[in-house]
Amino acid sequence: MNGSRVCSDDYGLLTTARDWLAAGRQPALVTVLKTWGSSPRPPGSLLVMCRDGSHAGSVSGGCVEEDLLARYRSGELGELPTRIDYGVNREEATRFGLPCGGRLELLVEALTDTAELDALLAAMDGHRLLAREVDPASGRVQLRPAGPEPTFACGESSVIRVFGPAWRMLLIGAGHLSQYVSRLALMLDFDVIVCDPREEYARDWQVPGTRLVTLMPDDAVAAHTGHSRSIVLALTHDPKLDDMALLDALASDAFYVGAIGSHRNCELRRQRLRDLGVPETQLQRLHAPVGLPIGSHTPPEIAVAILAEITALRNAAAPAAGVHRISAA
Repeated sequence: MNGSRVCSDDYGLLTTARDWLAAGRQPALVTVLKTWGSSPRPPGSLLVMCRDGSHAGSVSGGCVEEDLLARYRSGELGELPTRIDYGVNREEATRFGLPCGGRLELLVEALTDTAELDALLAAMDGHRLLAREVDPASGRVQLRPAGPEPTFACGESSVIRVFGPAWRMLLIGAGHLSQYVSRLALMLDFDVIVCDPREEYARDWQVPGTRLVTLMPDDAVAAHTGHSRSIVLALTHDPKLDDMALLDALASDAFYVGAIGSHRNCELRRQRLRDLGVPETQLQRLHAPVGLPIGSHTPPEIAVAILAEITALRNAAAPAAGVHRISAA
């Protein structure tokens, strides 16, 4: 795995399911198909459970899991796959702890093929996106390479869940701002790599859970952002380092490329990149000044703005209409 980290939730759940299946423990996979009203977990959320009550992952705040486990142990769920509705009325929603009239629809399917789970885990290890498509009526499963598509899609005849590597964040610069950005990113389950070839910055980097590399920025981009779940943030204020990273990042498959600086400095940076031959189509991908316009000034506030924008885009949420960027540094 070249020292990389895969998405802990999906990878851990699939590993657990594979191990339980290999041990003959009859695991079942539960997927949140749809939600109405307020729901603790979004569509695509996963739970794996065994008849002995063991389980990993979640589909709600806890009460639904308890009921599912009891019904699975007793054999009440019947033949799998099957769809289940929770919270179809106010009484049931209250019973299962679904807030504000919430309702969720689940798909429960038996896991029977360790080769399928091994293939999904291998794809994640290899930084590849793999779609698992199941027919909810027959339980037939197909695996295929995934492209630029939603992580989860639910239709009448197919349920598609995309598995892949962790969202990786490469920070250029081991300065004060990067400390706050990296801590927030770790809480959001990003794989965080910090690049700084400057000895005086690299030697003082101390954020547990991150990895520090002292490569030149362009080499770090080439080595650590080889998939579409990559994010590159240029945070040094030094054009020699930031521009070097941006040149390669904008030409890559990176999901998000951002840089700090005032509006004026960001326009100067764009002109430098034009002069270096970067086409306008690539420059349009550059988020600079980086982050949502929340009036941020201090490093912690700027870090919040940066992670908020990335999270919004990662969740396919568009910025509010009429909102304009302000300088994040």
